[in-house]
Amino acid sequence: MGLFDKKFCDICGEKIGLLGNRKVEDGNICKDCNAKLSPFFTGRKRTTLADIKQQLAYREENRQKLASFQPTRTLGFTKKIYIDDAAGAFIVTSRTNWRDDNPDIIQLSQVTACNVDIQEDRDEVYQEMPDGKSVRYNPPRYEYSYDFQVQILVNSPWFNEINIDLDNGNKPDSRYSEAYRSLEQTAYAMRDALLGTTTAFGAQPGYAQQSYGQPAFAQGAQGYAQTAQPYAQQGQPYAPQGQPYAQQPYAQPTGFGAAAAGAVGAAFGGMQQGAPAMGGAWFCPNCGTQNSGGFCQSCGAPRAQTQATRTVRCDKCGWMPNPGEQPPRFCPNCGDPIDGNDMR
Repeated sequence: MGLFDKKFCDICGEKIGLLGNRKVEDGNICKDCNAKLSPFFTGRKRTTLADIKQQLAYREENRQKLASFQPTRTLGFTKKIYIDDAAGAFIVTSRTNWRDDNPDIIQLSQVTACNVDIQEDRDEVYQEMPDGKSVRYNPPRYEYSYDFQVQILVNSPWFNEINIDLDNGNKPDSRYSEAYRSLEQTAYAMRDALLGTTTAFGAQPGYAQQSYGQPAFAQGAQGYAQTAQPYAQQGQPYAPQGQPYAQQPYAQPTGFGAAAAGAVGAAFGGMQQGAPAMGGAWFCPNCGTQNSGGFCQSCGAPRAQTQATRTVRCDKCGWMPNPGEQPPRFCPNCGDPIDGNDMR
C-alpha cells in the first residue's frame, strides 16, 4: 500500500480524508471516531481495534446514563467537577452544556488518590538604567507566581489520570493574596469531596450546596465555623503557633463582610474570645507587617500569645533588624523573603 493510497476507517468504514487518519495498533480510524473516545484516554497508537470498539460501546452507554445524572455540587472554575451525591458519581468537564460533550461518569469509589500540587515560580526583577542597561537590585528583587494543579487518579479500564489546572493562566503573585487563598481552598475542597475527607477545608454539610468556583471569602463563614481541624496542617499561613484552628481567634481577612464576620464571631463565641491583650507593636510572622491590634492588617493572621517575644532572623544568612524596626519583605543582605520561617 502506497503512502498516498486511500484509507478507510476500520470502525465506521468511511473513507479517511487528508490528515484525518488516526493510527491504532492494528489499523486506522478516522478523526470522527477518534473524537468519540474519552477525552482522558491516552495511548491510542498502542491500543487494538477490538479495544477501541469496546471503548466506543462504553462511551455510548455513558451518553445514555448522563440523562439521569443530576449534579448536587459543583467545584472549580473553567474546568469543573460536578458531583451527583445520590449516585455517588462525578464528571469533569469545561463545557456548560456538558451532556452534549458526553463526559465520563466516574464513581467516587473509583478514585484511588487526589493530589494537590502548588508550584511556585520566581523571576528576578531587574532595574532599567538610563543608558538602557538592566542591572540587578541590591538586594535582589523577585516576582512570584503560583500554579495550582489537581491530579485525580482513578481505577478505570480506559484511563487512570485526570488533571485540572485551576488558575487557567490567572496565577496569583503572592501566597497571602485572596486569589491564592481562593484557589487553595478550591483545590482542597475538590480533594475532600472526591476522597470523602475533611483534612483540609472541611467537606462539611455547610458546603454541600455551595459552588467552589467563587472567591474564597465570598461565601460567608458557614464552612469556617464548622471546621475544627488543626489549621496548621492545612498548608495555610494563618497558624504560627500550630494551635487547632477552632481554638484560635478567627483571622478576619481584609474586606470580609460584616455579616459574615458576625456569623463567625457567633460560632466561635465572639471574635475576641481567647485573644491576647492588646497593646504594644508586633510583627506578623507571615508577612512582616507591623501591627498594633489583634490581627495583621495585611494578611489577617491573628496575634499569638507569644508574638511580642518573637524576633526576626533571616534563616538564610542570619541578618536581624534593629530592635523595634519593622522587618522588610525581603532580607536586605541576601534577598530571601521574610516569612514565618524567619521568626524566632
